[in-house]
Amino acid sequence: MTETEVRFEDHEIYRPDVAGWHRDRMPAIPDVFPLDLRPDWICEILSPSNERNDIVRKMLTYQRSGVSHYWLLDPIAAALVVYRFTEPGYLLVQSAQGEQRIRAEPFERVTLSARGLVEGNDPDDEE
Repeated sequence: MTETEVRFEDHEIYRPDVAGWHRDRMPAIPDVFPLDLRPDWICEILSPSNERNDIVRKMLTYQRSGVSHYWLLDPIAAALVVYRFTEPGYLLVQSAQGEQRIRAEPFERVTLSARGLVEGNDPDDEE
């Protein structure tokens, strides 16, 4: 797995823990980094050393940049928080803890649990 750097502003280049792009926006994997094409979805995995950075600084940058979906995954608490972009700010749309299963935007076709994401289990595909 390679870490992908994304330029959000000239002075703000981040390496999201996990990021995704719609295929119509990124039909092929680029070979130039950092990427200037902002992700449609980002998931940051919290740790005691980066929690404030992910919850405050990165979240504000991703919001200013119009990243459609932002997830925060806390592996210690086995908790997932799902946000959706809105002009006034990110809107909390869902949260789950432990084994609780949800259909989290933008992946509504599968059910996920925070514990499953932390442990690397495959989601249940119900279609």
